[in-house]
Amino acid sequence: MVVLTARYQCKPGMADQVEAALIEMMQLVKDHEPGCVHYLANRGQEDGDAFLLFEQYQDESALAQHSQTQYFKRLVLGTIVPMLEKRERTLYVPIQP
Repeated sequence: MVVLTARYQCKPGMADQVEAALIEMMQLVKDHEPGCVHYLANRGQEDGDAFLLFEQYQDESALAQHSQTQYFKRLVLGTIVPMLEKRERTLYVPIQP
């Protein structure tokens, strides 16, 4: 299992467009990526230009496949990233009891 968090800070006036692209992305991941356990996008309550994504994949291979999809390249790299001031990504491994 591997977890990825991504923090997005949008350029002013871009947050609604980022949200729309994330909604489309969430549905595509749900429909086409059985190796993705969770793909959750959240928008900041106090800062509406801030987003937090929580993604959990069965393994590193599923995460790698995710980043190679045409919709990831179109929506995340082509649409969302140009509308961001900042993008931070962190990988985690769940703690096993």
